[in-house]
Amino acid sequence: MKLGILGELTRFEELKQALPANADITHNEKLLPEPWSNYDFIFDLNFDNHPYHIDLSGNELPKTALILSSAFIELLSIQHQLSPKILGMNCLPTFINRSVKEMSYHSEEQLPLLISLGQQLSWEIVPVKDRVGMVTPRILFMIINEAYYTLQEGTATKEAIDTGMKLGTNYPFGPFEWSEKIGIKNVVMMLDKLYLDTKDERYKICPMLKTTSYR
Repeated sequence: MKLGILGELTRFEELKQALPANADITHNEKLLPEPWSNYDFIFDLNFDNHPYHIDLSGNELPKTALILSSAFIELLSIQHQLSPKILGMNCLPTFINRSVKEMSYHSEEQLPLLISLGQQLSWEIVPVKDRVGMVTPRILFMIINEAYYTLQEGTATKEAIDTGMKLGTNYPFGPFEWSEKIGIKNVVMMLDKLYLDTKDERYKICPMLKTTSYR
């Protein structure tokens, strides 16, 4: 199995741990050394932050699938270039190596491809429709936002909130711990995009969280 991966080294290392040990993997931050059609799968971990760098007009797609990191942005943003081979994935830090992979699709005809992808990579995949934030980030980032409101109001300390959430929900990290691992700027950017998409007050960014992201 020949895989091409585009993206910064830290995210590549996280993804590599989730891939079959016998896979032939080529990594580069921006460009792959061979035509895309030489690879079975290509993972583009840059898509969330640089969606417009994708230009499929000069590239044949990989044999099986092009998988875009798309928690922040819908696949439909490249509507004129969409193909049944293009899928989305939640590749935010700490999410790539979860036991369940959250992947998005833009057409019902892609569901058999998702099943096949899971079999080939030995992944358990949960298909979600093409929406900003997918499912898990929507829930978790809302909790992180509420945790910052609780801290801002002086109801409890960071340590108490983290401990309470871990004990009460069996989460691997508390909301403050998790936000640091994901990256505060990622959390703020996601909440901003979710609020723009839904106009739901639950995603309105806590002032303390926004201030923290500037540090």
